Amino acid sequence: MVPLLLVLLLALLLFGAGFALKALWWIAVIVLVVWLLGFVVRPPATGGRRSRWYRW
Repeated sequence: MVPLLLVLLLALLLFGAGFALKALWWIAVIVLVVWLLGFVVRPPATGGRRSRWYRW
């Protein structure tokens, strides 16, 4: 009975990890698209300086 519970627990952990990794990949793709769009769609420059879409 204990080995069966361990196998089921392992399967549940691996399923959860797989779902989390897939979700993280989608988040990474969305962040990459927003980052690339930031280079294409820039706000207008103010005060004669070149405008940057990020603040660092």
